[in-house]
Amino acid sequence: MKFILGTKESMTQVFDDQGVVSAATIVRVEPHVVTQVKTVESDGYAAVQVTTGAQKESRVSKAERGHAKGAYKFSREYRDEKNPATGMETGASFDASVFAPGDAIEVSGITKGKGFQGVVKRHGFGGGRASHGQKHSLREPGAIGGGGRAGGRVSKGMRMAGRMGGERVTVKNLRVLQVNVAENTLLIAGAVPGRKGTLLEIRGV
Repeated sequence: MKFILGTKESMTQVFDDQGVVSAATIVRVEPHVVTQVKTVESDGYAAVQVTTGAQKESRVSKAERGHAKGAYKFSREYRDEKNPATGMETGASFDASVFAPGDAIEVSGITKGKGFQGVVKRHGFGGGRASHGQKHSLREPGAIGGGGRAGGRVSKGMRMAGRMGGERVTVKNLRVLQVNVAENTLLIAGAVPGRKGTLLEIRGV
C-alpha cells in the first residue's frame, strides 16, 4: 500500500552522486495503525482507514478511542482502485518503509492562509502604469468589462480581490529522495503545501 500520513517539518537541500543539488522537504512520518479495512461486499467500496500520532485520551472522544483501539491525532481513509491495499488487516502497523527512494508520489495538504489579498498578489495582475498621472492605482484591478454583458452585475468567476490560501492542494510529479525509518522521516524532492506542522497525505502513483 503506497499511502502514508506525515507532518511537514522544514526544507533543505540534497546533493546527489553527481553533485547536483535539489531542494527537498523533510516530512515526519510516525508509525501507522490500520483501524478498519472496508470491502466492496460489506461497505460498497474498498478502502483502508489508518491512524497515527499519539494523543492524550482526554482530547479524543470515547467513540473514536473505541474504534481506533487507542488515542491518535490523525485519521484518514485511503482508497485507490489502481493500487489496492491488499493483505492489510485491522490492527496491522506500518511505517515509512512502504516507500523507497525514487518512488513517484503526489502530496495533498492545506496551503498557508494569506488572508484578504488584492489581484496583484492573488492572480498575478500587472497593475497600473507608474507614470502619466498614475498616483494611487499601481496595484488596482482596473476595468472589469462592460456591465451590460452581465445585466449590470459582475460576472461569475471574475478574478478579483478576496481570501487567498487555506485550500486543499495536491502537488503531483514529486519523488522520494530518502527514507529514514530510524528517525521516522521522508525526504521529498521539491516543495509541498502548507506551513510547518501541516498534515500531508502522501500517495504513490
